[in-house]
This record gives sequence, C-alpha cells and structure tokens, in this order.
Amino acid sequence: AGYLGIKTPVPYRYRNELGGRLKYGLNFAYGGTGVFDTPAPEPNMTTQIDFLQQLLNDSVYSKRALKTSVALVSLAGNDYSNYIATNGSTAGFPAFIGRVVNQLKVNLKRIHNLGVRKIAASALQPLGCLPQSTAQFSFEQCNESENALVGLHNQLLAQAVNDLNKETNSSSFFVLDMYNAFWNVFNQKQAHQVSPTFVNPFEPCCVGVSAAFSCGSVDENGVKQYTLCSNPKSKFFWDTVHPTEQGWRAVYSTPALQSSLKQFW
Repeated sequence: AGYLGIKTPVPYRYRNELGGRLKYGLNFAYGGTGVFDTPAPEPNMTTQIDFLQQLLNDSVYSKRALKTSVALVSLAGNDYSNYIATNGSTAGFPAFIGRVVNQLKVNLKRIHNLGVRKIAASALQPLGCLPQSTAQFSFEQCNESENALVGLHNQLLAQAVNDLNKETNSSSFFVLDMYNAFWNVFNQKQAHQVSPTFVNPFEPCCVGVSAAFSCGSVDENGVKQYTLCSNPKSKFFWDTVHPTEQGWRAVYSTPALQSSLKQFW
C-alpha cells in the first residue's frame, strides 16, 4: 500500500472498531493460511472471499466502489509446506501444484466477478532460498529442487492469469514478480541502487539455539532459546521464513517489482 501511495488497509477483524477507515480497503489475509486448509486454524482463501461477498450483500461496499478498487491476492507457499508436512510424495508434487493454481484461478475470477477490475496475484518467491532450506547448506546456497517446483507454480500461474484475461476480454489480471524481485536482491551486483547490501542474505537474524527451537522460543522456565543478530538492518531474513522490514523494502525497490506495481494503474 505504501509503495502505491495509499493508506494501509484495515484488518478484516477490526472492521467494526475502525469502520471509518473501511473506505481505504480491507485486508482479509490470515497468517499461515492457503487456498486450501492448512494447520493454521484460520479461514482459507475461499472463506476470505466469502467475507468480501458478505460485505457486498450487507451494502458495506458497492459494486461501483469495487470497480475503482484494486486487489492483491497473496499466496506465499503455506499449501506446499502443509503438503510436505503431511508426507505428500515427491512424485505427486507437480499434480498438487496444478490443483493449487487451479483453485487460485477460481478465486481470482470470483474476485473479478464481485466487481474488482485490477487484481494482482503474487508469484511465489524462491522458497528454496528461505533460511529453513538454506540451513542445510550453511546458509550458503539455495535448494534448487525446491526452486524448480516454485518455477512450475509460477509458470502455471502466469498461464492462468493469461487465460483469465482472455476469458474476460480484459487486462484485469497480472502477476507481481516476487520471484525475480527476490533474486534481484540476492544477486547484489544486479541489485537496484536503493537496495542495501545484506550480509549473507540467506542467513537469518533470529534463530533457535538448536533445531528443537525457533525464533522466539523459550523453555519451561521462560529462558530464551534463540539468538539475535546485532543489526537486523544488515539481514535480509528475520527468521527462517520471513524477510526483515529492510528486506521487504529492498524487494519492493527492485526493477522487477517496480515494473509489476505499475500495472495497478
């Protein structure tokens, strides 16, 4: 929102307490969720769109208002983490990626049918470069087999967006190029000038003291079981999966993302 020059949307959960700010939009996202159900006890993307539908039914928003609105649909990989955690087979992974993207396509079309005329779907970032994957390589290199699966997801997503634009005879749908934006930052020689130089971009700032602990863990006595780097601004990743604020600023400043964001207008 900041990079588009608009106010931060209100979390859906606070729509009643902050009703005066609804004109700036709503954030329906829930951490840890996906297009399908995940271990996170929160509504999946279909239910999140149901919430928007209900607001239209209740005349909180009008179709006319949505026609001048934009939507960011973010899928960050939780469906795939859940697939791995539930012992999904390697052989079955490509077919599962197809199912995820097909459901995402259904969701994008539904948002369009509700009236929104500019809809961005975020491409997956290189998940094989998250610290949870680079730890096995001493944070020195990415897991290429994981990134190959990400490449399939992004390829199918681009195809789905292209199909949707043809079906609706519009240019309503586009992809936010998170994948190349992350790589712009990782390959610092090619990085945009406003991107800071990160000390080993694959190594996080906050880590558990052992594999049994994670960032923020404490033992039964309340003793911290994690360590922090001295300067979070020098790190691209905060923990094993999330970039730091400085990391996100760098991503959004890259040519790859700046050119994607222009499609919102």
